[in-house]
Amino acid sequence: MNPLWLSHFTSTSSIGRGIGPTLAALEKGRAGLAPCAFDGVDLATFVGQVAGVDGVELPSRLADHDCRNNRLALMALLQDNFSEAVHAAIENYGAHRIGLFLGTSTSGILQTELAYCHRDPVTGALPADFHYAATHNTYSVVDFAQKYFGLEGPAVAVSSACSSSAKVFASARRMMRAGLIDAALVGGVDSLCQTTLYGFNSLGLVSGQACRPFDVERDGLSIGEAAAFVMLEYAPDNLDENAVLLLGLGESSDAYHMSSPHPDGLGARMAMESALEMAELKPGQIDYINLHGTATPSNDAVEGTVIHALFGSATPCSSTKGATGHALGAAGALEAVICALALQNDLLPAGLNTRQIDPQLDIAYLLGNRHQPVARVLSNSFGFGGTNISLILGRAGAV
Repeated sequence: MNPLWLSHFTSTSSIGRGIGPTLAALEKGRAGLAPCAFDGVDLATFVGQVAGVDGVELPSRLADHDCRNNRLALMALLQDNFSEAVHAAIENYGAHRIGLFLGTSTSGILQTELAYCHRDPVTGALPADFHYAATHNTYSVVDFAQKYFGLEGPAVAVSSACSSSAKVFASARRMMRAGLIDAALVGGVDSLCQTTLYGFNSLGLVSGQACRPFDVERDGLSIGEAAAFVMLEYAPDNLDENAVLLLGLGESSDAYHMSSPHPDGLGARMAMESALEMAELKPGQIDYINLHGTATPSNDAVEGTVIHALFGSATPCSSTKGATGHALGAAGALEAVICALALQNDLLPAGLNTRQIDPQLDIAYLLGNRHQPVARVLSNSFGFGGTNISLILGRAGAV
């Protein structure tokens, strides 16, 4: 695989708005989870909520797209000079040669929830100003970003549950290899809503406290929200040694069960092995693994078993969902950005909230930050229905 360059990236989550605050939170071991106070939700759980989203104003020309999900997207796009980077890419390649690939799970479903609260009391009709296609539809955030920047290339929404915004890297790579585009804006956005919180609670998957991935007493996840974006380009010859590259990726779809992983981790293993093969790496050449690590009993058990089988018990690993919560469709892109920061800052981030590692899982789980040279990292994203993907990122000066 010819490496692709993550030329610009940004993220917004409960631990920070922008890569500077995000890095500071990771270095200080500061979590963004807090008792749920999301409007209309009465659940004893913790969430990773982004402050200030309601105050974001969309341009008047895109008023029909106004919803929490698109506001969160715009908040992130305006940070870290990312918007300027997109405009520079348009100038360089042309608007028709840049692809747009964004992952989301629930999209702007909150807008539909609000609309149902304001139905006509007599007819039951939804409010006249409710625009399903521009808000709730999973393509909404792609349509919003495409119109916001004036992009004219292929535009795709990926909605494969919790693997969504990691899978966009694969979609973009295929389009670039096919010669259809020269660069791609990839990422993911998912925002809090009642459907997500009550839905996961009905499955018995929501913890009553801040989630504890891989802890012996883990009892469920904490829902978060996030927006993360990356500009992918072909790597030039004169890259800075601190630049981050996409070295490999692996996808699988085991379709074992609608909401439970394959008991032997078949799909997860296939994804990791495929990523290693594409990157032409051995397991021992990975310096850190960002685990999917949702803190549910079965998911962590399966992932831990597969990690031990492939990497042994020495490769440092952690789940950053103890800090951000599980951002669902945005988790893959968010954690790719976290991995990029780990590479550029020689930081192996701790898995927060975990106190006692499950003794049944023989892995090198990090209970505290570790600073050491980091050349290559692997990031896992596994979704409902067995949609799995692993990304391998590397630092240009070390690969």
